[in-house]
Amino acid sequence: MKILVTGGAGFIGSNFIHYWVEKHPEDQVVNLDALTYAGHPESLKDLGGNANYRFIKGDITDGSIVNQAMDGVDMVVHFAAESHVDRSIINPLVFAKSNYLGTAVLLDAALDAKVKRFHHISTDEVYGELGPNDPPFNPDTLYKPRTPYSASKAGSDHLVRAYFSTFGLPITITNCANNYGPYHDPEKLIPRFITNLLEGKKVPLMGQGENIREWLHVEDHARAIDVVLQKGKPGETYLVQGEERTNLEVTKKILEILGMDESFIEFVEHRLGHDFRYANDGSALRELGWEREHNFEEWLEKTVQWFKENEWWWKPLKAGRPNIDRSAQKSYG
Repeated sequence: MKILVTGGAGFIGSNFIHYWVEKHPEDQVVNLDALTYAGHPESLKDLGGNANYRFIKGDITDGSIVNQAMDGVDMVVHFAAESHVDRSIINPLVFAKSNYLGTAVLLDAALDAKVKRFHHISTDEVYGELGPNDPPFNPDTLYKPRTPYSASKAGSDHLVRAYFSTFGLPITITNCANNYGPYHDPEKLIPRFITNLLEGKKVPLMGQGENIREWLHVEDHARAIDVVLQKGKPGETYLVQGEERTNLEVTKKILEILGMDESFIEFVEHRLGHDFRYANDGSALRELGWEREHNFEEWLEKTVQWFKENEWWWKPLKAGRPNIDRSAQKSYG
């Protein structure tokens, strides 16, 4: 089988490719990635000599490149997206272009290529936010995105479903919890906090750290996608459930692992549109046979250890990359 992975040089995409090459060594994997700030070819350097792995540099909004990458493909796993919420607040149009238009170009090419499955990776953020006692999101939860990022992903979800209902393109969608693990860009919360602390710097925690997220190890996510590709019903959406923790609990755990105290926490203002809580009902996916295998506390410690042992990977990414200036956020009033 030949599988096209978009955004395969990013965090989740690169981990998925490592997983797929190990579990399905007979398959051909094509990785299409534009190598923006979030795409790191170093994450896949060990696959350079693998005859079944091919990298194509290109933007998913470029139809000619997409058609080239789609040639002979049986399945598409679409990760490629602008995904950092803070960046979407500063420059929403970039997110609209990549996440919506890019998905449209891919869907059209997949339809022409008659692929057997188009799997779209989405986020639980499309459903908006939950209160502390609200039941988890489920596949029938109404969409209420609150940031340009989540709105652009919501739009792409709807477009993917439209290609199923209008054209019969065999699609599936997974909306997942926050991921963590190796090769995680140090712009995001867990890797940023780990690497800041390894450098002796404070960590910027929004509000009082009261916001709640589900955390999912990236390898559990890769297995979930595999299960959906093998057993999922075309046209269906599956939520991938993690383990709920407040941001303060996550921060304290990282500090504990590194033997540091809470004086390294710097409390900062909430970003615009900061959702309070996300939680997913993963029962439909569990019915297909998927279960989490990675306990958060244990594998967070292993993730910290990975960053300690792989400074060669993350230090160049942080060097010279300015922090996002919240004063540059768009606002009205």
